[in-house]
Amino acid sequence: MQIVSLTTAAYVLAALLFILSLAGLSKHESARQGNWLGIAGMSIAVLATLALLVDRAVRLESGAAWIGLLLLLVAMAIGAAIGIWRARVVEMTGMPELIALMHSFVGLAAVLVGYNSFLEVHGDQLLHDELAASSMLGIHDAEVFIGVFIGAVTFTGSIVAYLKLSGKMKSAPLMLPHHNLLNLAALALFVVLTVVFVIWPNLPLLIVMTVIALALGFHLVASIGGGDMPVVVSMLNSYSGWAAAASGFMLDNDLLIVVGALVGSSGAYLSYIMCKAMNRSFLNVIAGGFGSDGAVSGEAKDYGEHREIDAAGAAELLKDASSVVITPGYGMAVAQAQYPVAELTRQLRERGVEVRFGIHPVAGRLPGHMNVLLAEAKVPYDIVLEMDEINDDLADTDVVLVIGANDTVNPAASEDPSSPIAGMPVLEVWHAKDVIVFKRSMSTGYAGVQNPLFFRENTQMLFGDAKDRVEDILKAL
Repeated sequence: MQIVSLTTAAYVLAALLFILSLAGLSKHESARQGNWLGIAGMSIAVLATLALLVDRAVRLESGAAWIGLLLLLVAMAIGAAIGIWRARVVEMTGMPELIALMHSFVGLAAVLVGYNSFLEVHGDQLLHDELAASSMLGIHDAEVFIGVFIGAVTFTGSIVAYLKLSGKMKSAPLMLPHHNLLNLAALALFVVLTVVFVIWPNLPLLIVMTVIALALGFHLVASIGGGDMPVVVSMLNSYSGWAAAASGFMLDNDLLIVVGALVGSSGAYLSYIMCKAMNRSFLNVIAGGFGSDGAVSGEAKDYGEHREIDAAGAAELLKDASSVVITPGYGMAVAQAQYPVAELTRQLRERGVEVRFGIHPVAGRLPGHMNVLLAEAKVPYDIVLEMDEINDDLADTDVVLVIGANDTVNPAASEDPSSPIAGMPVLEVWHAKDVIVFKRSMSTGYAGVQNPLFFRENTQMLFGDAKDRVEDILKAL
């Protein structure tokens, strides 16, 4: 009983640490502290759970209990080894797809926990009768059914997100005939099957629902275009939280319920904020593009010829500038150009040039992607501004450096109602006196939309690897 009480106290402490961790992560000044608080909370939770399992094995004096504990420790060791290895080798460019892949594991875990809980209760007559006598059997079966559903949707949805983000699957939305009706039919069928399962719980019905949920998860994410993938990653984070909470109910683990609810609610709120910033419908995105056919309207347009510039020419423009704004995108992350960009910033500021950064809410493929890269390169945070903070100043800016960004600086979003990104707020860099775009080629961005910015009279293209080109500019300064 003492161990149980201590475990409960440890769980309460861990939950408080997780809440404090979220509070710390909300501000860049306290983000590192928030991260450490989260690590501490998880460490306490894991150690408390292991202590509870050891106590259970001692009390039962069962060889099977000790074998189960040993297998758990082996699984934890393998998972920890893989996690440490991936954390050490992954680059920032690979973080979005890695996170998506991790979400799939949470979903799969929820599915396995659900099946195990169902088989345990309905395979043990004593436990079955005990739950039935307390009128908890129906509630348990509903928890299993809902938990498996959420977990299965999260699993396949996260796998598809990983494939899209890693370039192993086309970023264009999958448009099946009547795709909205298919999503609605799957959800309606889930509700009906849940009621049937509570009345008549059986394994074949659980398997049928799992297959439906797996297909729904695949379709929900596959039908969302690449331009909305940062929101999708955030939403999958929310789904994984709710899946964990569902597992907590099945395992009767209060901490798992609390942590899952924290992750689920915070992920959903972040997704909502991102949707507002992108002028996207929250329901549209989480429901797999519901209400949108995903078709690209309008005809291909001839924007004329683009102009090119070399590093020496770019350096001359920067020497004569009094104000410079840098708008980074995923291309900067791919080229790992944040360090020479930070050095360029330092040298220009030493020359008396006002240098600031403009960050779009979905720049990169992960919320805060660019902010992390710039912080990593020691760029002063007070000159890193959000889109809404910098847009009004762009008309008074001498030079804008667009480093690896595309869709987030596309004027078609505000000028072309037929564009698939129409209505999405963008960095209005074209209002500046001169714009230099760092790109490897004239290819379209992640959303698959041509950018008329590249053909404007005040825009010049600087082709090549972004890191190499910035270093060339530094040499020419």
